[in-house]
Amino acid sequence: MKLNLQITGVKHFVKAAPVFLLLLSNVSFAQDAEVKEETKEKEKKEKVEKDSGKIGIEDKKAQTVKYRRSSLHTMIIEDDKLPKKDVLLATFNEAPFPEKYNDHSIAEKSFNIKDYIIEKPVVEGEKAEKEDKDLSPAISEYFAKNKVANKIVAKWFDRSEAGGFKMDLIGERGLYDASAQSAAAAAGTERGTSMLADAGEELIPSTFVVVNYSKFVSNEVAAKAALAVAKAAAMKLPAMAQKIAIKGAEAAYEKAKEGYSVWTTAYLYQLVWNDSTSAVFYQSLWMDDANIDPAKKEAFDNTDLFQLKLLGFQKASAFISGMGKNAQDENMIIKNATLKSIDAVYAKLQRKFEPFRTKTPLVSGVPIGAKIGMKEGLEGGDKYEVLEQIADAEGKISYKRKGVITVDKKNIWDNRYAVGEEPLDDEGNPIKPENDLEYTIFKGGKNYYPGMLIRQIN
Repeated sequence: MKLNLQITGVKHFVKAAPVFLLLLSNVSFAQDAEVKEETKEKEKKEKVEKDSGKIGIEDKKAQTVKYRRSSLHTMIIEDDKLPKKDVLLATFNEAPFPEKYNDHSIAEKSFNIKDYIIEKPVVEGEKAEKEDKDLSPAISEYFAKNKVANKIVAKWFDRSEAGGFKMDLIGERGLYDASAQSAAAAAGTERGTSMLADAGEELIPSTFVVVNYSKFVSNEVAAKAALAVAKAAAMKLPAMAQKIAIKGAEAAYEKAKEGYSVWTTAYLYQLVWNDSTSAVFYQSLWMDDANIDPAKKEAFDNTDLFQLKLLGFQKASAFISGMGKNAQDENMIIKNATLKSIDAVYAKLQRKFEPFRTKTPLVSGVPIGAKIGMKEGLEGGDKYEVLEQIADAEGKISYKRKGVITVDKKNIWDNRYAVGEEPLDDEGNPIKPENDLEYTIFKGGKNYYPGMLIRQIN
């Protein structure tokens, strides 16, 4: 309501004041009633949203998205026979940890293959084994002798030197799972926030170990084979064309023979944690620091209850076409190629093994965008399901599919290298990324918002 009062002089104002105050009072009363009604409706709407367990509008705008992550321990195999071993190990140890996983690293990050490989006696007449033979038996031998699965379980339960367990990490990762709504809901139940701590235990089966084996192969071997093929094809051409083709093949050989190709094989293992494992652990091995039992400590140290099962392996390579002009450039090229091959093999593991696939939050709803790209092996047309987090009355998180989106092949983020760590060309100069996008753009669907999660489905 608008009041257009034109008052001239004090006398007129005094006469009009009672009427004005009455009108103002009525307006104020109406406005207060309207505000109260709006507030009531808003509170009612917020209560419905809260009771439904869906993420509210404030959470949609939140920069930090809390969601369930798998836990990961990474390792690399040392091999004295491989060239550039020191560069390889340094590259692996200095590489950033994959940010989409909880860091569940234990002390051991590498082991020497010669200490665990079982060499078969050479029998006359038998063919020699391939150089790139399956290393999983040696890895399993290392796991068994060093009780790696036991150490991973010990980290989950913050095992002390005395052998006592506690739930701090379980609770922390359980709470990390929970939205503000689920925390409030859980606090209202009989078990209260302990329900959220229990949610962390649901993450234990999603614990993985990736063991990498990288080797440098001289490009000259492959270049020679390519040269032989090219010369054989040239021999079928007329004399003049032969000379041109052979000259071109030899020039290509001279360029390609320099440097190395980096091949990485990654073996993926998953911690076995089921109802029977959990029951034996709590009934026979559990104790806290207030109730130390030396017999239980020894039993945990020696038990074979905990196991890591092999899901499979994948291979990837990175080609180095030339080397720089000095040793520093050479090491940088090898480092970048090694990181590239490791990133590629992780992408292959996620694509092949569904349990290992990660969830990624959307950073934009219009356009639909997420911070994954070429580093994760995205290709145009890749399909992702869009998930919304739902919390039940007891604080447990579940995920509801809201739609399917596909990668826009024209807008894939080039995130393969950090600034200052770009790959070098033959002259030792940094190679520019293919685009300056800040994230990958997806197509399909609507009403998506930042904070929703996406997970690959093909």
